[in-house]
Amino acid sequence: MTDPDARFEELRRGIAENDRAIVAAVNARLRLVAELWRLKDERGTPRLDPEREARLRAGLREANEGPLSTDGLDRLVDELLELTKRELGGTG
Repeated sequence: MTDPDARFEELRRGIAENDRAIVAAVNARLRLVAELWRLKDERGTPRLDPEREARLRAGLREANEGPLSTDGLDRLVDELLELTKRELGGTG
């Protein structure tokens, strides 16, 4: 039988590793979006693309295997997109 305290610590380490991976993924996403927006600015293309956002949401809904609910996923994507705009200072 596994020591409950050891399992507790193992779960906490796993959570911390996932949290660090999330931060790394968000930072990588911000770098990619910044580069994309630079290219769009050079071409005079609007930064925001509602059709692309709709495809992003649909693709993430399809990829979501749970237990994250659809509502939770929508809220996560909303916050990620808003965070991107706040961090990179872009709207249109």
